[in-house]
Amino acid sequence: MLAVVLAAAGCGGRATTHHKPGTSHQEATAGSGTLLAAKDEGGHRLREVPAEGAPSVRVETRPDTEGGWNIHLAVERFRFTPESVGGGAIPGRGYARLLVDGKETDRLYGPWHHVPPGTRTLTVRLHADDHTAWAVAGRPVESTVALSSASASTAPEPPAPTAAAPGRTVEIVVDGSSVQPPPSRIELKKGERITLRVTSDRADTLHVHGYDRELPLAPGTPGSLTLTADRTGLFEVETHDSGLLLTQLVVR
Repeated sequence: MLAVVLAAAGCGGRATTHHKPGTSHQEATAGSGTLLAAKDEGGHRLREVPAEGAPSVRVETRPDTEGGWNIHLAVERFRFTPESVGGGAIPGRGYARLLVDGKETDRLYGPWHHVPPGTRTLTVRLHADDHTAWAVAGRPVESTVALSSASASTAPEPPAPTAAAPGRTVEIVVDGSSVQPPPSRIELKKGERITLRVTSDRADTLHVHGYDRELPLAPGTPGSLTLTADRTGLFEVETHDSGLLLTQLVVR
């Protein structure tokens, strides 16, 4: 009778060992990798597993229409097990930790997460249920991606300046030293398109200063130069050989 009581007590002692719910102690420890002395930035020890068959993670990002980013964790040989976090380490199971600019901010118990707007670097690192970080060759299993604030602003991007198609066309005729219409200033809004259509009585070169745009002119044949006024200031338009001022572009 005494032997039976002792045997029952022994079984009770084994039953108090903590492991993942629904698994045995043997399953929770067998093949769970080698616990290293090294730690990650958060002070979590690394759990080394062979490269062959090791879990992996890739971060996929897309801008959210209300600001920030939606991120998706594409994992292989890994399963999120939020119901058993805190239990024993079982290969290919656990959760992820999110690091923003190298600082841990969240635990991720599933593949989808939202990140607030702003330029930042995101790192997602896979952890076992016992909070050790899965590692291969002494390095944590993780994925890092840089996000651009320009693509995740809370406010929509302002539309690029556009001009009414096809834009403004200015006709200029050069005859000897005469320019018609007489040189004057043409007011333009930044982003507006303008076409300079020049007819010269001799071979010459049309030059728009500041934009460094040139156009060869053949005698008696109209030549057209189209540009977008994408910089502000005062810009002279002249002919190279005859040195005539044709007009001035004022871009505001």
